[in-house]
Amino acid sequence: QVQLVESAGGLVQAGGSLRLSCAASGRTFSIGAMSWFRQAPGKDRELIAQITWLGSTTYYVNSIKGRFTISKDNAKNTMYLQMNSLKPEDTAVYYCAATKFGSPVHEYWGQGTQVTVSS
Repeated sequence: QVQLVESAGGLVQAGGSLRLSCAASGRTFSIGAMSWFRQAPGKDRELIAQITWLGSTTYYVNSIKGRFTISKDNAKNTMYLQMNSLKPEDTAVYYCAATKFGSPVHEYWGQGTQVTVSS
């Protein structure tokens, strides 16, 4: 099993920045990739960024490209999401998640954290 604990989100003004972190514990050697999802009110949860655990291959959804950066520190078993130039439409509950190595399924989830961007 892998446990994921996210840092607190917060309230930020449009144009501002915020960094989220996600600390993994347990069987971290079994992680294939770690991801950030978000769910805005009334919308489906969407995958917004992903990074492979052993390498550093990244993926970003178009809506955040150039503004958000996903990174990780394997020594600390921690993943980060640096969010810059935040927009009100970035307001959502943000979740970190992890897949098992060799599987595309996100089996492990953090508790979610609220990010609110005011205009």
